Amino acid sequence: MATYTLTTPLSDDDVRQLKAGDVVYLFGIIYTARDAAHKKLMEALDAGQPLPFELQGAVIYYVGPTPAPPGYPIGSAGPTTSGRMDTYAPRLHSLGVKASIGKGKRSQEVRDALQQYVGVYFGATGGAGALLSQRITAAEVIAYPELGPEAIRKLTVKDFPLLVVNDAHGGELYAQPSITL
Repeated sequence: MATYTLTTPLSDDDVRQLKAGDVVYLFGIIYTARDAAHKKLMEALDAGQPLPFELQGAVIYYVGPTPAPPGYPIGSAGPTTSGRMDTYAPRLHSLGVKASIGKGKRSQEVRDALQQYVGVYFGATGGAGALLSQRITAAEVIAYPELGPEAIRKLTVKDFPLLVVNDAHGGELYAQPSITL
């Protein structure tokens, strides 16, 4: 297991070097999207409409943050269960998305898409939303404000801690034997 510092947008080379179990500290721009936002993205794609952000090299964080307290860019920003986005993820990876961030296992279809399109699934620590929000330096709603916490946001992250759960080579952290100390 290795540790990497990466800056978005991610390239194929960035993603190919990662293996399940690696630690990544992410810098740059990431985008938030949950169930309702993914549905709207698919509708826009089907209608041939422009999307609110560039998919090539993008990282999507499955999060519905709480309102920002005074003086902060965002409230608690912990990951949501990724499986709810599994019907949408393969298409987004085929269009250039390089990574998603969430919690929980991914479907075989998503794991196959990660290999086919050179992508990665990062796990963020569930239950640590308040701590993760400290690594977000800016947040701006860029699409679907009517969705409230599920609106698409552009986040600027600094030193955002992640764990590679599924890599572009078929590796899966959850399938590895437990390490005992």
